Amino acid sequence: MTLRRGFKKEAREIALEVREELGVDVFASLDPYAVAQLYGIEVLDLSHPSVPPEAARYFTEERPHVFSGALVPLEPSGAFIIENNAHHPRRRRSTIAHEMAHVLLEHPFGFTLTDEHGCRSAAAEIEEEAAELSGELLVPTDAARLAAFKGWSDYTVARHFEVSESMARWRMNMSGARKIAARTWNRWLREHAASA
Repeated sequence: MTLRRGFKKEAREIALEVREELGVDVFASLDPYAVAQLYGIEVLDLSHPSVPPEAARYFTEERPHVFSGALVPLEPSGAFIIENNAHHPRRRRSTIAHEMAHVLLEHPFGFTLTDEHGCRSAAAEIEEEAAELSGELLVPTDAARLAAFKGWSDYTVARHFEVSESMARWRMNMSGARKIAARTWNRWLREHAASA
């Protein structure tokens, strides 16, 4: 599936607006929990007293890979996020960013569930949009390109932006950052070789 025409530009603009609202530079790590707080979305985890202990134990000890988080609607027009506190903090940040992307994009939703394969929803296009925006929130295209010009590895990008290496790799690839940097360096080398 491909994103609708113009969506990547829209996602970049939304992510930059959110960063501006929070006073976070484009090359800084963004706290997705701060995004949730900014938009009035409470984030709970499986240790919350309202979660049955059997369910918490099942999802944190027996089968932690089957549940990362969920965006749960509240009547009449609110929502909250519940996350799996047994997961690595970087995975949790990605989960919160993904669920907040649904909120920011004002996707119509019922209960959405995120597991190790991503968010499960009936509408693939909605999930693809949320994935793109969450990636843009965590590792903006402009930041990925700057990281490529600095020669950063996926590991360095992941550490700087507090994301997993797979998220860093995906953002570096999807943004075309390394290809753009390589073309620019090659052009510069050709120009300087010709003038020498």
